[in-house]
Amino acid sequence: MRKITIKGVDKEFSELAANYVDKEQQPNNWLNLQFYYLFSKNGKKDIGEAPAILDSNLVEFSRSQIERFLQNKGYLKAKVGDTIKVKSKKAELIFTAVEGPMFRIRKIQDSILDKKVQNLYRVNRPRFSHIQPGGRFDTDSLAYDRDEFYLIMKRNGYFDFYRQYINFTYDSTFRSSVVDIKMIIDNPIGKSSHPVYKINNTVITVANSAGLTPGHVDTIQVDSQFRYVDYSRKFQPRTVTDYVFQRKGQIFDIDKQTLTTSRLSELNVFRNVPNPTYQKLPDSTNRLNTKIDIVPLKQMSDRVEGEFLFNGGRYGYNLGNTFTDRDLFKNAAILQVKINWSVLFDNSSDLANPNGIENQDFRIGASLIYPRIISPFNFPILGKYGVPHTTFSTNYQLFFQKDLVERQSFINSLTYDFAETSRKIHIVTPIYIEFSHGSIDSAAREELLAKNLYSYIKLIGRTVFTAGTQYTYQYNAIALNSYSNFTYFRGSLDMGGNTLALLSSVFNTPKNNLGERTFAGQAFAQYAKAEVDLRFYWNLGGERQLILRFNPGLGVPYGNSRDSTWIFEKEFYTGGANDMRAWLPRTLGPGQFNRATFYGAASKTDTPSAGDVARTRLKYLDQFGEVKFISNLEYRYKLADNFFGSKLKGAVFIDAGNVWRLYPQAGDPNVQFKFNNFFQSTAMDIGTGLRFDLSFFVFRLDAAFKFKDPQFTGNNQWVLINHFNELFYTGPFKAAYRIANSGDTYNFMQLNFGIGMPF
Repeated sequence: MRKITIKGVDKEFSELAANYVDKEQQPNNWLNLQFYYLFSKNGKKDIGEAPAILDSNLVEFSRSQIERFLQNKGYLKAKVGDTIKVKSKKAELIFTAVEGPMFRIRKIQDSILDKKVQNLYRVNRPRFSHIQPGGRFDTDSLAYDRDEFYLIMKRNGYFDFYRQYINFTYDSTFRSSVVDIKMIIDNPIGKSSHPVYKINNTVITVANSAGLTPGHVDTIQVDSQFRYVDYSRKFQPRTVTDYVFQRKGQIFDIDKQTLTTSRLSELNVFRNVPNPTYQKLPDSTNRLNTKIDIVPLKQMSDRVEGEFLFNGGRYGYNLGNTFTDRDLFKNAAILQVKINWSVLFDNSSDLANPNGIENQDFRIGASLIYPRIISPFNFPILGKYGVPHTTFSTNYQLFFQKDLVERQSFINSLTYDFAETSRKIHIVTPIYIEFSHGSIDSAAREELLAKNLYSYIKLIGRTVFTAGTQYTYQYNAIALNSYSNFTYFRGSLDMGGNTLALLSSVFNTPKNNLGERTFAGQAFAQYAKAEVDLRFYWNLGGERQLILRFNPGLGVPYGNSRDSTWIFEKEFYTGGANDMRAWLPRTLGPGQFNRATFYGAASKTDTPSAGDVARTRLKYLDQFGEVKFISNLEYRYKLADNFFGSKLKGAVFIDAGNVWRLYPQAGDPNVQFKFNNFFQSTAMDIGTGLRFDLSFFVFRLDAAFKFKDPQFTGNNQWVLINHFNELFYTGPFKAAYRIANSGDTYNFMQLNFGIGMPF
């Protein structure tokens, strides 16, 4: 099958009409077809798509489907014909429509015997109906109205109401092209009205993790409504009853039924939560007994994760393990213990330490997550739009950089998260305590002092702590997996040290030799930090999407940190798989910082000079700043429906941004944020990528190319344009860079492997 052409169809419906051509007669996606020829054998349709073969029966079926579609859209006199053109064993299908006049609605009536139902319909109809006098006659609108009123009935106690009770009749006058519509709702056979049902008793049964109910367990009568039976012996009754939203004496409401199922699933301790079932009492009271049967997940699980990094002779690995206990105190509290260990090696140009370990990062943390708000105050169950959580966490990190620094940090926090609506989420951390200690290698300290890098010494080589609060507001996260047009927003505010500053002032605590106030014998950081993630998503048809993202951030040390030193971990960094994808993490900026200029040219001999050793010692210093601005533009599209069991998607993107220092830095004026130098100090990259969508998760591979590199000046910043011929080969530009940077190679391209979308 080569091509399908549809003629004579109104522009509004031409694209939809093409969908009514049978799938077996649709032209193949070229890439899907090539995958089929390349990978599929013996006629098996494992990869890609088998070629579409012309079938006259399916052509006739497609013609009648298009004709019916047009008639359902108001062209009641529509007729469709088909023509087949064959050339070189490839067929073109041409469907030609004669639509005729569009029929419009002249009059709408209803015939509803139950007066309460009639009143419910007439009150709500203006809010949901797509059927209006003067509008186009459309059977899809009739179906929509029926479904909407069915849900209204189900929300108002009509448990026994079915869609089949709703019917439409319509009379069309062909000469004047108008239609009169009547909506009819019948009463149940033998009854004068539709009964309204109320909730009575509820029985909750929890099986064991195998889904079985062995042996005998006691039935707990929780209150006048709930009876609770737990064969797993793992959960207190409140774990479930808190999230059952249909209460005794209330009318049946299908939305509360769905809400109950959703919230019990969100507890993340049950693997099978079907909708509650109902049984009518054998009397005339119109009451419903509810039964909820659930199966828990295994209480304990363990997950091992790992990844490998390779770039320009640098290589390393990252290993992680997450242990989960899903019911620590029989109230669905989840304990998670995470351990992560990463190591980076360098065998490219480190003459002093060939193939040696450059840095190691070890992290261990524990989080205890309760599915409710725990506080001294009596909060209601905030579960209408999502399960709220209270999280107690503690984390320890040990970072070691060879010949440079050893840092330890210890963080404790209490966090609440809850949903105000289905789109608005609040995350509040009222208590956040961080203690950091750094120890700089004595030789590295001397080199940093010689280069006037005082901020590094103060940030990574000192002991400091802070206590603060954090707040995050998130809007439209629910839409991130859709293809609709929407705006996503995430904003966070982090403030620390204010309470400690007040206490140190009240108690007149002593100052250290840097003039900073201390508390409990240690200097503390005082700061405010804000960050925004704003994205615009546009659907371009099908699974094509354009995303524009802005990610600014600002950190302001003040008060006890007014000399611009605060906590190293609070700084902004960029580079990596989720923002500036052509740079390795923490290697871009600040501003126009140029290491070759800063450290001086390397020696040209094979014997490592003092300058070479100094540069090697400091080559992995993190590049950081108090100001950040990142922007991304990405176009996403589908390549193939079936590629080794996944949906293959593609992306092209442009990234732009950097980090900057907020205050001037001694010896390097090009790192401070200035509006008049914003564009000159902004980095840019371009790239393309593949996304392998396995439904339950997405993994991706992106190739990003440096386009504008702010470490250079003037026209030399446009590295990809000026040195495109050296993209994969070494020429004068790469050779000069290698000499100026102690043997480091300039890498135009960076490959990034990641799980999930970059944003």
